[in-house]
Amino acid sequence: MYYKIITYGCQMNEHDSEKIAGMLTGMGYRSIEKAEEADIIVFNTCLVRENAELKVHGKIGSYKPLKEENPELIIAVGGCMMQQKDIAKELYRKHSHVDIVFGTHNLAELPSLIQQIKKGKDRIIEVWDSDRGLIPDVPVKRKNDFQAWLTIIQGCENYCSYCIVPQVRGRERSREPADILNEVNKLIDEGFVEITLLGQNVNSYGQDLEDDIDFPELLYKIATETEIQRIRFMTSHPKDLSNKLINICAAEDNICPHFHLPVQSGSNNILKAMNRGYSREKYLAILDKIRNKIPEAAITTDIIVGFPGETTADFSQTISLVKKASFDMAFTFAYSPREGTPAAKRDDQLPEEEKNARLQKLMKVQNKISYQKNQKLIGQTEEVLITGESKKDPAHFSGRTATNKLVIVPACPDKVGEFVKVKINDAGSWTLYGEFI
Repeated sequence: MYYKIITYGCQMNEHDSEKIAGMLTGMGYRSIEKAEEADIIVFNTCLVRENAELKVHGKIGSYKPLKEENPELIIAVGGCMMQQKDIAKELYRKHSHVDIVFGTHNLAELPSLIQQIKKGKDRIIEVWDSDRGLIPDVPVKRKNDFQAWLTIIQGCENYCSYCIVPQVRGRERSREPADILNEVNKLIDEGFVEITLLGQNVNSYGQDLEDDIDFPELLYKIATETEIQRIRFMTSHPKDLSNKLINICAAEDNICPHFHLPVQSGSNNILKAMNRGYSREKYLAILDKIRNKIPEAAITTDIIVGFPGETTADFSQTISLVKKASFDMAFTFAYSPREGTPAAKRDDQLPEEEKNARLQKLMKVQNKISYQKNQKLIGQTEEVLITGESKKDPAHFSGRTATNKLVIVPACPDKVGEFVKVKINDAGSWTLYGEFI
């Protein structure tokens, strides 16, 4: 029996798909690329942006002929998008070839739901309205055997006015530090050399635990009490990033000097309307602290343009901040209204043409900054973890520096999963090109 998983969204969704793969493997299924050869197809959906939602509906609809050709095929749809009752019910009604609809909170129930369908039960829609504590440990089938995502906290309680995540992921629930350390050590025993600690806001870690521990202390424990070679983490909310965290990152060599710190806007008016909890001045001060302590640090960010009520002056403030911040990379988006959020109810929504025009201007500015920063790396030697074939050119392989920059190198199948020294010979806005030393 074979399965295919189609994933939309963030790293949390990608890791959820690894859990789905682990559960399906435990049921006797094996992964396959071709959907027409699968016995079960699982869609793991995202609700953060409207574009992802539209893609999901279109993709699911395109698989209806497969179900007609093979009535035994099981099609399941889960993820954040399904946590919205109206959306889940609409999808269930619109796509009659979908057998199972489930949510983020009852992810671990998927094997049971599949068994019910295999035993003859008709279509199932089962989405828990709220979380019932931490999602229990389930088998995980990771994409490779040297890098691993590791969830340390589930849920979010920041309630940014544009974001639906708190509604679909639930309240914050931190894992016990002992459980996290045990998982890290198990991964090391299995040969993993790099881990990424995941949370909607890792800086909130520990606030709900009885133990007096916060994220910097957890990070220090992992860095000093295990032999993991590289530690990454994401995402950090700027309002919660502490001097304590910066100092620990500066002190420990196995913590990667890369901070993903979403700013979202450079305008104090818009930041307040977004309910972000910090000003542009505080954000820029945080960057100064990072760079003073860790000069080699790479800083990446997320930015939304066209938020309701964003004036030309507000947008100019975002451009100004981007130039001052000198980000290594920025993930940029045009604002997308999400039903159920305060921002979606505002009557000062911007026209799509204006949002897209601002997005293009922002991307042009950031691309130039990224190019200039990467050009400075030409001639330098970087330690690169080789991750596999280049997606664009199978004749070359790719890897990541400690600062998370993508590096293209000559083909080296024998070096996948290993750290190698690479001299950087050329650079673009998003990619470095090098040769082995």
